[in-house]
Amino acid sequence: MAFGPGSIAVVVGVALLVFGPKKLPELGRAAGETLKEFRSATRGLGDESAKESGAAARKSAEAAPAVALAKEPVGREDEGGRPDSP
Repeated sequence: MAFGPGSIAVVVGVALLVFGPKKLPELGRAAGETLKEFRSATRGLGDESAKESGAAARKSAEAAPAVALAKEPVGREDEGGRPDSP
């Protein structure tokens, strides 16, 4: 559902009739401030969750034991349990 220029003009006209030309700028300003506070609050939640997930990743990395890598390749065995020959 798209709003065209005619729809926006009707909404503005109805708002002027309902609230009046003196009250409309105050309502717009209040709506802008509310939107600004909402955006900053949602950014704060995103920052908190990123910090928490980063802290959890660091804790799990610290708690995980280090894996030692073998210096020599491990040979494969055949079905009888004998090492494969090249």
